[in-house]
Amino acid sequence: MLVSMQELLKPTRKHGFAIGAFNVADSCFIRAVVEEAEATNTPAIISIHPSEHDFVGDAFFSYVRDITQRSHVPFTLHLDHGASVEHVLRAIQCGFTSVMIDGSLLPYEDNVALTREVVRLAHAVGVSVEGELGTIGQTGTSVEGGVSKITFTDPLQAEDFVARTGVDTLAVAIGTAHGIYPKGMQPKLEMNILRDIAGRLNIPLVLHGGSANPDPEIAESVTLGVGKINISSDMKFAYFQKVREILAKETWWDPNVIYPEPINAAREVIRHKMKLFGSTGKASLY
Repeated sequence: MLVSMQELLKPTRKHGFAIGAFNVADSCFIRAVVEEAEATNTPAIISIHPSEHDFVGDAFFSYVRDITQRSHVPFTLHLDHGASVEHVLRAIQCGFTSVMIDGSLLPYEDNVALTREVVRLAHAVGVSVEGELGTIGQTGTSVEGGVSKITFTDPLQAEDFVARTGVDTLAVAIGTAHGIYPKGMQPKLEMNILRDIAGRLNIPLVLHGGSANPDPEIAESVTLGVGKINISSDMKFAYFQKVREILAKETWWDPNVIYPEPINAAREVIRHKMKLFGSTGKASLY
């Protein structure tokens, strides 16, 4: 089944788990997420960055909607890091059930105004909205970008932002970065900031840059109110490592011969993340 983000995340805080949002860029990654979710009876979020949307094209989402609507497991189809109203409207027209508007690099009042307008448009057609406050770091290993100096989310400002915009979820900055951390770069998540924000808000919080962070810190963030965790690089790294391994020793050119093992490699990462987030088997709650 295909549901809104608001519906999907509704039981997360009460039951103490988070749901993985997996960035997909083609049908192989769709298969990896959907097949693993169905095999383990686990809710999941299929997440698409605008650059990925450009790559797969609008018609691709007829396929995505078809396989998720026919599934017994709940899914949300989500726009990740939409940068404009145009990005959001395109996603809604393609049948997305959730959108993110990322105004985090704008002046605060501009971020509020943009996010509030997206909420007005999306809620009118039953689509959930994620906003962002603070900035996510960059590792130089992801097309999703980020900033070199992280601005942590201010808890008081987060309270004001949610009240004035009406967002359904809020992405917070507590020290994560997009991509795989280079050797010698060790992230440290500011759990005290997360704890303060969670105490002020009653909506699910979102952690971007979930890949390559220490498992204990990610697990702790779930206990503090994070209901959605974004995963992209860990899954794609495993997939393409397996592709490279196969192509280095074989001369095959048929996708149906090359891609099954990489799909399984991605599924192994997805399976681990679902277990880490505590969402495995939680489809029975819906």
